[in-house]
Amino acid sequence: MGGKPPPQQQQGVKFTRRTASGRVVNLSREEENDGSGEFAGQNDYINYTVMMPPTPDNQPGTSDSKSNNGPAGTSRFASGSQQGGGGDGSGGGSKLERRVSTVLNSTNNKSMLLRSQTQDFDHNRWLFETKGTYGIGNACWKEDHRSVGDDGNPMGMGDIMDKPWKPLTRKVAISGGILSPYRLLVLTRIIILAFFLTWRITNPNYDAMWLWGMSIVCEIWFAISWLLDVLPKLNPINRTADLAALHDKFEQPSPENPNGRSDLPGIDVFVSTADPEKEPPLVTANTILSILGVEYPIEKVSCYISDDGGAILTFEAMAEAVKFAELWVPFCRKHNIEPRNPDAYFNLKKDPTKDKKRPDFVKDRRWMKREYDEFKVRINGLPEAIKKRSEMYNAREEKKERQEMKDKNGGVSPPEDQPLNVPKATWMADGTHWPGTWYTPTADHSKGDHAGILQVMSKVPEHEPVMGHEDEKTLDFTGVDIRIPMFAYVSREKRPGFDHNKKAGAMNAMVRASAILSNGPFILNLDCDHYVYNSIVLREGMCYMMDRGGDRVCYIQFPQRFEGIDPSDRYANHNTVFFDGNMRALDGLQGPMYVGTGCMFRRYALYGFEPPRFMEHTGLFGRVKTKVNRNPANQVKMNQEDEDTQPLNENSSDSRGVPQKFGNSSIFTDTIPVAEFQARPLADHKSVKNGRPPGALLKPRAPMDAPTVAEAIAVISCWYEDKTEWGDRVGWIYGSVTEDVVTGYRMHNRGWRSIYCVTKRDAFRGTAPINLTDRLHQVLRWATGSVEIFFSKNNAFFASRRLKFLQRISYLNVGIYPFTSLFLVVYCFLPALSLFSGQFIVQGLDVTFLFYLLSITICLILISLLEVKWSGIALEEWWRNEQFWVIGGTSSHLVAVLQGLLKVIAGVEIHFTLTSKSAGDDEEDVYADLYLVKWTSLFIMPLTIIILNLIAVVMGILRTVYSVIPQWNKLFGGLFFSFWVLSHMYPFAKGLMGRRGRVPTIVWVWSGLLSITIALLWIALDPPGGTTGEITV
Repeated sequence: MGGKPPPQQQQGVKFTRRTASGRVVNLSREEENDGSGEFAGQNDYINYTVMMPPTPDNQPGTSDSKSNNGPAGTSRFASGSQQGGGGDGSGGGSKLERRVSTVLNSTNNKSMLLRSQTQDFDHNRWLFETKGTYGIGNACWKEDHRSVGDDGNPMGMGDIMDKPWKPLTRKVAISGGILSPYRLLVLTRIIILAFFLTWRITNPNYDAMWLWGMSIVCEIWFAISWLLDVLPKLNPINRTADLAALHDKFEQPSPENPNGRSDLPGIDVFVSTADPEKEPPLVTANTILSILGVEYPIEKVSCYISDDGGAILTFEAMAEAVKFAELWVPFCRKHNIEPRNPDAYFNLKKDPTKDKKRPDFVKDRRWMKREYDEFKVRINGLPEAIKKRSEMYNAREEKKERQEMKDKNGGVSPPEDQPLNVPKATWMADGTHWPGTWYTPTADHSKGDHAGILQVMSKVPEHEPVMGHEDEKTLDFTGVDIRIPMFAYVSREKRPGFDHNKKAGAMNAMVRASAILSNGPFILNLDCDHYVYNSIVLREGMCYMMDRGGDRVCYIQFPQRFEGIDPSDRYANHNTVFFDGNMRALDGLQGPMYVGTGCMFRRYALYGFEPPRFMEHTGLFGRVKTKVNRNPANQVKMNQEDEDTQPLNENSSDSRGVPQKFGNSSIFTDTIPVAEFQARPLADHKSVKNGRPPGALLKPRAPMDAPTVAEAIAVISCWYEDKTEWGDRVGWIYGSVTEDVVTGYRMHNRGWRSIYCVTKRDAFRGTAPINLTDRLHQVLRWATGSVEIFFSKNNAFFASRRLKFLQRISYLNVGIYPFTSLFLVVYCFLPALSLFSGQFIVQGLDVTFLFYLLSITICLILISLLEVKWSGIALEEWWRNEQFWVIGGTSSHLVAVLQGLLKVIAGVEIHFTLTSKSAGDDEEDVYADLYLVKWTSLFIMPLTIIILNLIAVVMGILRTVYSVIPQWNKLFGGLFFSFWVLSHMYPFAKGLMGRRGRVPTIVWVWSGLLSITIALLWIALDPPGGTTGEITV
């Protein structure tokens, strides 16, 4: 135990530090215990010592390298010659210290730069101790390196490198493992359908030629309809935006933008409403608040609301919303609130404190919730307040009128029943008449007859940020920008005798007014019930507009997402098959269609101009492509002073295809080239065509004056569009109830392309009718518009060569799909007719028919599964879409075809009412509207199909059971197709039964009438005679 411990083996790695005198001190515990240096020998020089890094208490000493020509620095790995024990700094140290001192002071220390084990040159140590460099490159660029350019100024790495274009967006291709089998299955099903239809035509059912003939015509049409739907889906793509790259390009300091101000273009946001009774002002106000709070340069956002009804209720609700926005918007910025619709935010189910770190958040939120509740009470009390105010002012006017009459009659009061010439006016809060629609309509003050109104409710924001301060009465907005974007109320003039063209006319009036006031080069349009759910959505859309080639993009369409839909989505209100399937696939062609809301437009494209570059498609299936450049100046280099960096005007491009008739406002016409120039991508690289120079949009907006507002009021007058191209080539297109599809089609037909922007967080959210009646009327309006398109010059049969072949197919399908209802209704009656007659669409259920049927069904299921895979929708959503396709096809689509034919043949105009945005009477149940049964004539055809098939199933079973020679194969064939029809009609039947599952009286009456009619027809056509296979009474 007390013996001398055995000698320890020498360590291969030792820890040391350099003292202030330059000596190396060993910090290893074993060496500290062994101060005699008896283990020191020549082998120590081949060991490596880990040097301690230089820290504030461990600084390398200054070396005498200049006088002694020795190394001055330290290396992370030093040779073993620098090891040693502790000393007092004197020259009489140990043997090892003297040896180290000799080596460090040696003039020829190259041997120290050699690794003793390998005899290789220690390049890392040489670089460090001699302050060497790696050379010149983007991995290491020495600060004191001097390079000069042609102008004699110093150059750095950023100056000599040709920076590549950093894309703002990128395409994300669908996996080939999904897309290739999908395309193969589509081709396979096309081939099987061709063989099947050929077999059906060549093998008629001679026992029931009428049944066979109807079925084969329907099946051929279904095959064509399926082809029109599936062919544009062969090239789906996904896209993603790079917001960091957008920030670096447009909002970072640069030589052209030394202060790092935003160089992004302006955006005008349009919101449309028409009736405050069906579109509650509170819903509209929440939409406006979500827009005013977007994360975009405040001075570059302007919001406009178009009130096509000219209602004072909407006007005063917007005034209240702007006042509340002065608190709500800074609160959202301070605490990064999402979503910025206060009603949606305060009704969130999740924990509001999640990811919130500011200690005053809970207090601020509680205070803001109280303010919002008071705001809602004020909005809800506006109708009563306006009526009381108007009654008070009207009573005052009547009193004044009676006093005037009394004075004229020499002090004699007029009789109480004498009529007074005092109109029942609607009054504003300032004691003046409301220029719009009155509660008691009169001449010049009704929905179709009132003056134009334009009111800028929030002024143009300051160009510089305005920071808030601590206020005991409100919230502490210290360090928060309290500005809000400009907001204007617009109600265009309406007079009898003028065609105001519904929503399209209102949108065009807003386009002109906004061009005078703000002239944002981009326009975002929203319905009043579609609010901003993602506050950075404008930046995401701008990534596509400002990316290379973005000057050819006419609009960015965002998917529509809905709230308040029942969990089962009984009537396919989410419509995900269209928005996540069809629209995503069109993005791989020439772009998605415009669907009326949630769309960011290029203002210049709305004016009817052609893109700077486009392709013309000729030859078979448009395979021959020809590039057309409408602006030859784009091919000139960036660094030359040419018109490529100047706004377009009528003299800078070919006059062919250029709209000329914009109206008689020269101020408006002057805004067109400015909007075109400001919408160009940033010309920060030579690969960018048709760009604008950096820093061109840094100037503040000109202040608004009275003549400007007066001009804006003039351009919304009802006579302004006379003898112009508005509605024909310029702006939203007139002549269809689905003006959105036609407007997008015209842009694509001129060679523009569009982009489908699916954001990670939903861009916008809105409401949709969950009541069956409202849903069918909504579909009826869409289908009627499609029929109008089919019978107009907007039919894709007449499209130009600039429309891609598959894009043309998709637009053809838009105009043709309602006509499928004619064949669908017939096909839904075929199972009942088959069961009634005891016949089937084929001679018998042989192996060939069953093989074709099975093959077509399997292919369809596999195609649907792969489509669900690449589109991201759920199987249940796909099935709901299939069900409602049958329900809508047998009701709304059929009526739309009849209405379209009446309009074309007899000139009968089609009128629609707004879909109500309000819920049911039961406020405690958010889905109360789902169970309301509101009878409409659209129910007649699907109800007839259901009842007829149910009766036919019973009669078919009875016929077969009581037949002498039962024909079970024909019965099973009829039962299978009847089950197919009834399974698709199930949501419709469930909707008719309401909340408690009770069948409405009208259904029983209709069932009885049909049963009696069918029985009488059967007896008349097939009287009882006791023949084989027939029922004998």
